[in-house]
Amino acid sequence: MKIVVNTRSLIPNKLDGIGWFTYQTLRRITQQNQNIEFVFLFDRPFSKEFIFGKNVTPIVLFPPARHPFLYLWFYQWSVKKQLDKIKPDLFLAPDGLLVLGAKCKQLAVVHDINFLHYPKDLKFFYSKYYNFLVPRFVKAATRIATVSEFSKQDIVKQYGIKPSKIDVVYNGINEGYMPLTEGEIDLVRKKYSEGKPYFLFVGSQSPRKNLVRLIKAFDIYKLKTKSNYKLVLVGSSFWGEGEIAQALKDSTFSSDILFTGRLVQTELEKIMAAAFALTFVSYFEGFGIPLVEAMQCGVPIISSNTSCMPEIAGNAALYVDPFNIDEMAKEMENLYSSPEIKQDLIRKGNSRKLNFSWNQTANKLWNSIEKTILE
Repeated sequence: MKIVVNTRSLIPNKLDGIGWFTYQTLRRITQQNQNIEFVFLFDRPFSKEFIFGKNVTPIVLFPPARHPFLYLWFYQWSVKKQLDKIKPDLFLAPDGLLVLGAKCKQLAVVHDINFLHYPKDLKFFYSKYYNFLVPRFVKAATRIATVSEFSKQDIVKQYGIKPSKIDVVYNGINEGYMPLTEGEIDLVRKKYSEGKPYFLFVGSQSPRKNLVRLIKAFDIYKLKTKSNYKLVLVGSSFWGEGEIAQALKDSTFSSDILFTGRLVQTELEKIMAAAFALTFVSYFEGFGIPLVEAMQCGVPIISSNTSCMPEIAGNAALYVDPFNIDEMAKEMENLYSSPEIKQDLIRKGNSRKLNFSWNQTANKLWNSIEKTILE
């Protein structure tokens, strides 16, 4: 049996949500199925760390697909040509981008369809690419996997896909996330927050991550409490960062708002575990990986009450309307002033996190692969 996989998202030291999903599932699936031949398709020179066994054959295709015009060339020409040559039993797309007109079965992992709900949150050509082609991909797919029940129902509703065609495969939690000792927390805070406790955001500076409102809410919280807490924002720059810069300029407490940029994984794990709380107030997510990472670290959560987030965080978060700045500030104040609320959220998170692991993710994705091949 041959399975071809698009592994374009496997980039050393630059794994994002889709990249981690790809890495953690494929590492397990390839090692647990030594009798199956896997072909990994890269769009640039690959790292050996991503070749998980002797049953994995890497192929580098041209061009490096980092723009929608190049996506079309990469998928609809280069990948299609390889599929016609290899004739696999399955093409697996962990990023959801398929080959139209492929002669083999295809499994698309569609993490979310935020581009449909908020098209202006993406650069023009990206928005046009996803909104034009993803409806065609989901109809062309033999089966679809997605990372939450919310995303499944969203795909069903928006694209008219039968629910029986879609499998829910939750994300897991990376191994390095764990609680820190008080001494370790002090060291991390000295490095990143001038030694002070901090509210944390992790993610790109995409408009849907709602950082402008979070900054404004932090200002209100600081005015009311007079606390010395900081707001630490971790992640790479993105479309819409000009509005964030303006919000920072307008902030009374801009000196207490700290941007780290993108961090390497080991530092990301530490900065999460040393946080006073995670403030994850996106207005749209397909899963929200930082939610489960915070639970794993024993960090309480303030979360949006929209899209998938109540499904993932369950009772282990304080929920806010992501468009209500006063509501965000109020829950920051409640968490700051009540150790009892904080400890209750941590306790609930310790129970809730058991629902998520990469072993479970890999097993469910493999079940979806088997169903796709048998269809």
